[in-house]
Amino acid sequence: MWRIGLTGSIATGKSTVLEAFSGLGVPVFSADAAVAELYAGEAVGPVTELFPDVAPNGVIDRALLSQRLQADPQKFKPLEAIVHPLVRAKLANFLDQAEAEGNALAVAEIPLLFEGGHDYGFDAVAVTWVDDATQRERALARPGMTVEKLEAILARQLPQAEKKARATYTFDTGTSREFVREMVAALVAAIRAQGPGPKEGHKNEP
Repeated sequence: MWRIGLTGSIATGKSTVLEAFSGLGVPVFSADAAVAELYAGEAVGPVTELFPDVAPNGVIDRALLSQRLQADPQKFKPLEAIVHPLVRAKLANFLDQAEAEGNALAVAEIPLLFEGGHDYGFDAVAVTWVDDATQRERALARPGMTVEKLEAILARQLPQAEKKARATYTFDTGTSREFVREMVAALVAAIRAQGPGPKEGHKNEP
């Protein structure tokens, strides 16, 4: 089975591309969705030890957590040390199940795939991108987003050009949704036509 990592900077259409894969019957995994599950479950205890007031109702309030992180960026690494291993465990289970079900490929969206420095062993990496002006317009239209918050997020992410240079496949989501779906469909068809994935997929260097 081909294991494809999907990544891209903020507001570059990762969810759109992941939805397109899913619409074609490809098993998909979202790290953001996994984190949301963890923030309502097993991550609550250790995260609230680090940030005592971010789960007023027993579920981590991501807006509150974001505020605390903006105030104290040094706590990003301790937070990641808690959350990332839990997400990786969920990802491993997802990939094992997808392969056991006989799928030709599976796609996992990992927003900080390159920045995290972890070798996930994907066979290929797909990167979403848009021009910088479109990216900023999309990001600033999100609820609660500010210029300062966006700049802080972008400072933690590799430039889009560098991500594209590391990609196996790229998707320009500044085009229409229909065209994006066509690009994804063409890739899925090509991979399925190749048959089983490689026994030894190339590794993504951090």
